[in-house]
Amino acid sequence: MGYLSTNIQYLKGVGPKRAARLRKLNINTIEDLLYHIPRDYDDRSSFKSIRECVAGEKTSLEVEVIGEPIVLRPRRGLSILKVPVKDDSYNGYLTWFNQEYLKEKFTYGDKYVVNGKINKRGYEVQIMNPAFEKANLKDKVGRIMPIYRLTEGLSNNELIKIIDRAIKDSVNYIGEFLPNEIIQRNNLLSLKDALLNIHFPQSKELLVKAKKRLSFQELLVLQTGLSIMKRKSMDEKDGIIFEKVMEINSFLKDLPFELTKAQRVVFSEIEVDMGLDRQMNRLVQGDVGSGKTIVGILAMYRAIKSGYQAVMMAPTEILAVQHFETLSKYFSNYDIKVELLVGSISPKKKEEVLSGLKNGLIQALVGTHAIIQDNVEFYNLGLAITDEQHRFGVRQRAILNKKGNNPDIIVMTATPIPRTLALILYGDLDISIINELPPGRKEIETYAVGPELIERTNKFIEKQIMEGRQAYIVCPLIEENDTLAIKAAEDLYMDFRDNVFKKFRVGLLHGKMKANDKDEVMEDFKNHNIDILVSTTVIEVGVNVPNANIMVVYNAERFGLAQLHQLRGRVGRGEFQSYCILINESKSKISRERMRILQSTTDGFIISERDLELRGPGEFFGTKQHGLPELRVANLFSDMDILKIAQKESIEILKSSPILEKDIYKGIKNELKKMFKDSGENLIFN
Repeated sequence: MGYLSTNIQYLKGVGPKRAARLRKLNINTIEDLLYHIPRDYDDRSSFKSIRECVAGEKTSLEVEVIGEPIVLRPRRGLSILKVPVKDDSYNGYLTWFNQEYLKEKFTYGDKYVVNGKINKRGYEVQIMNPAFEKANLKDKVGRIMPIYRLTEGLSNNELIKIIDRAIKDSVNYIGEFLPNEIIQRNNLLSLKDALLNIHFPQSKELLVKAKKRLSFQELLVLQTGLSIMKRKSMDEKDGIIFEKVMEINSFLKDLPFELTKAQRVVFSEIEVDMGLDRQMNRLVQGDVGSGKTIVGILAMYRAIKSGYQAVMMAPTEILAVQHFETLSKYFSNYDIKVELLVGSISPKKKEEVLSGLKNGLIQALVGTHAIIQDNVEFYNLGLAITDEQHRFGVRQRAILNKKGNNPDIIVMTATPIPRTLALILYGDLDISIINELPPGRKEIETYAVGPELIERTNKFIEKQIMEGRQAYIVCPLIEENDTLAIKAAEDLYMDFRDNVFKKFRVGLLHGKMKANDKDEVMEDFKNHNIDILVSTTVIEVGVNVPNANIMVVYNAERFGLAQLHQLRGRVGRGEFQSYCILINESKSKISRERMRILQSTTDGFIISERDLELRGPGEFFGTKQHGLPELRVANLFSDMDILKIAQKESIEILKSSPILEKDIYKGIKNELKKMFKDSGENLIFN
């Protein structure tokens, strides 16, 4: 790859300080910079005359300065700069607040191109805080401008200059890796043209084509990698044939509830897999509260009674402890030794657990990622289950796989994904869906309200807490963001603690806290040492607190429907009527429709389909969360049509060259190795 792998610091205009900021955006090389795709665009390419301008819209104009700049000072600390301008249709003013110094930039009679938001005061037209430049340049105005994800100390204009430099310097180093026949068959831009137009589009049409090209190549590589991994899993890995265990019938009879029909169907699919001589790789997908855990426990029971060890891995210590308590309860009468392996246990206890695993005395293990550390050795691991799979990567799954001799693998997720999408996301897994809830669960009453009802909501929370209940309050961001006007969890926590709910015990939980501190807060909430827990979405996947019966979500319009549904699933786990109150600060029609959907159904699969339909490429989830290589360009929702084409091409490629051994696919093979380098499967061609 050569030049493209150059450390970003050595690009002209970057240096060590800027390189450190760029690294925060995961930009380490020139290639990383080229694939730092704009998050949005400011289309300044369409020009209007002043007379055509509409108040509130942002537009580009070509104007001539017709007078001296005017500075008004309506009050102390405020200055308004007005530059009188005209075009062939009408007069207007370029207007800035507290930027008096700009008056030196304008000369009577000169022509400028400008882009800004239109404000009308009577017959006066104002172009507010416009971007501007001399009319003969058209560098900032008159084109489609990229808007990038940024970090502290790095402006959008700085990043534009850096990326512009990188593209100019890289032109001769950007090599084509797709075969020419695939490019022609699918009417794709060259890679050079795609990268140029994704950053600095020469037209709207070329921007669409650039997105298509870059999304296509990314999805083609992803699908090809997943297909090879799945085939390798099925072809090369002889699995364990587990014995039929008749005692499972008495185990089922002893359960304090009956399995639902959906649970029985999914367990029978798992039983079939466990009886085959190939390794099971199965995704068990089920809505919040659908009973995935007990299905996992039944599979563990069969594995253990067949003479093997079984392990269940959870993403957090508190969830691992919860599973450990559940397994201990169910296995207590069956002579099955269950142990817990998490970071906080004492060195002496850890040594005891490691020894018991190695000599086979421990048959069932529950733990966090501590399970996949090098010093953990099993006597004969037969079944590995990961809970909340989207919090683990493909790599962790691969490491867990190596702890035994091709143990059967079950991954579980409560994220309701439409089946067609799940087949793509988890292309290397078979899929089972638990699509019904156990009977007797009280439906959570869901209300969408405006900010004017916050005080009434607070009184309702107070009443419930006085009756002995607990409440979750969720905010979308940790720190205040003035642009989005989102309430910060920290500010809300202090206001609740010091004012609104000062007679109650208020706790705070957010993603920037250390793992041990998070677990401690959740443990306090679980043990009712906290009445109200103010949190960001870190409680989305979490512990079971049956006494918590209120979920309040601030700025609910900022969340995806599926995410709101997950949050709602944190309550409704006990005997008390539960409530979910969504505070929606958006007046938009689509936002009101989304809130209505949540009020009308608790079916996560219906909700996910509607979320996809309403929002298209919304923030439903990122592939990073789901343990796959992170996609830099493609969107698994909005690019579904491109993905289907990429899948077809991938199938044809692998028919022709099963391990991409032909020279024509050498470029795809290299891209595949890069994409899957952290997956634990980087030797998939060996």
